[in-house]
This record gives sequence, structure tokens and C-alpha cells, in this order.
Amino acid sequence: MKILFIGDVVGRSGREVVIERLPGLREDLGLDFVVLNGENAAGGFGITEKICKTFYAAGADVITTGNHVWDQREIIGYIGGDSRLLRPDNYPRGAPGRGAGVYEAPRGKKVLVVHVMCRLFMNALDDPFACVDDALRKYPLGGAVDAAVIDIHGEATSEKMAMGHFVDGRASLAVGSHTHVPTADAQVLPGGTAYQTDAGMCGDYDSVIGMEKADAILRFTRKMPTERLKPAMGPATLCAVYCETDDKTGLAVRVSPLRLGGRLAETGPA
Repeated sequence: MKILFIGDVVGRSGREVVIERLPGLREDLGLDFVVLNGENAAGGFGITEKICKTFYAAGADVITTGNHVWDQREIIGYIGGDSRLLRPDNYPRGAPGRGAGVYEAPRGKKVLVVHVMCRLFMNALDDPFACVDDALRKYPLGGAVDAAVIDIHGEATSEKMAMGHFVDGRASLAVGSHTHVPTADAQVLPGGTAYQTDAGMCGDYDSVIGMEKADAILRFTRKMPTERLKPAMGPATLCAVYCETDDKTGLAVRVSPLRLGGRLAETGPA
């Protein structure tokens, strides 16, 4: 299978580059399944029903979120009815929505997507490692599902790396989100799981992690509150991670970062 994970979409600029580029990527790369992190898609904070439907129309199969999942209050009443929109699976019992699901891809293939949020420098949620372990035991790769994708939403690279090794050999792709900066460590781990610490963001990189520079800098230089940060509106880079899996085992045979447009150097699978 050919799988694409698209990093955190930030604001209008990020939405536009995804809507413009994703249909062509699905065709050019022959993609079977696309997971997109949309937690910053609505003005940099959260996501809405309308934006979800726009991403689905562009070619996303599943949308993950993160610590900003509830920032747009309308999503609280919507998320329970959209099985393709995931909040972190390690939210406490009773939180609206779900954090994992099995989805159908072409040729009858089944894909497990698990979305968890880390705990170092983040909200104190339930144990993400136990949560992922439960999902992978319930839907074993090469048995119940043909591929398994894990979105590791976290601040600390160490915690995301630990999760990658924790699931090695049990998932097709484990990729980090949240820090908005693409890391240079795309690799297939020894057990056969494709991994990258952070996919990066889809947004304007002439910014501070996708937000306008001036107010973001003031927060650091003056240690004073400012107006709510606003997404930068310049040309965006689409950042993603591409993975190919073995049809028999579901493990990765290839992984590559993908970057298109904007300020960052373009790269992708040959």
C-alpha cells in the first residue's frame, strides 16, 4: 500500500496548499490512503465541520487533531458523528469522539489509524503507550488489518522516538506531529515500521511555527501577553511523510519525507 501522512495544517495558507496539491498527489503517487492532521486548520486553532468536509473532498481519508481539538466549540457536537475525525485516543473516558478506527482502502484493504497525545510538556492525559498497545493488540498488523498508522502528537522528540521503537514491527508508519518543523530522520526501523519524529506543518514557514512573527517574538522578548496569535498568510509548504508497505506483512518497505511549495526545499519520493 502507498500511504501519505500530512503534517499539521495551519490556517488558510495551509488549507489552500493541501486543497491545491492533494488531489494531484493522490493521482501521481497512486496513494491508497491519506491521513491528515488538521488541528490548527481553523485560523490556527482547532477545526470545523466545514473544513473537515473540504479536506475529505480534496482526498483525505482520516483527519487527526491534538491538543487544539476543542478550540472551535462547534466540533464538540460534531465529532461524535464523524468516524473519520479523531481526537487523541488517550483522552479520559467520556470525552466526545474516538481516537482510533479501522478504515477501508482500495482493494478491500483495512487500515488502522491510532492517534495519541504525548505527556511530556503537554496536558496530563492517560498513558499513550498503554493506549497504543491496546489498539495494536486488538487489531494486529498482518491479521485484522493490512496497515497501521500512528499519529504521535507530542512536544518532546524523546517521547515520540520512544513510541516509534515501542511499536516497531507492529505498525506500518509511526509519525510525529505538533512541533510544526519537519525532522530529518525518516527511516524504516529495524522491525519494519516507518518512522519520522515530526512531519512538519502545512503552512507559511516565514513565521514562528506558522504564526505571524511580530507578536510571537514579543511574547519571548517582553514576556507580556499579546493579542491571540494569527496564522502567517504567505505561500505555504505542504509537509508530509510517504510510506510504502509490503502487502503480505503490512510493514514498511520505503519511507520518504515530502515537501512541496513555499520556502522549504522541495523533496519527495522519486
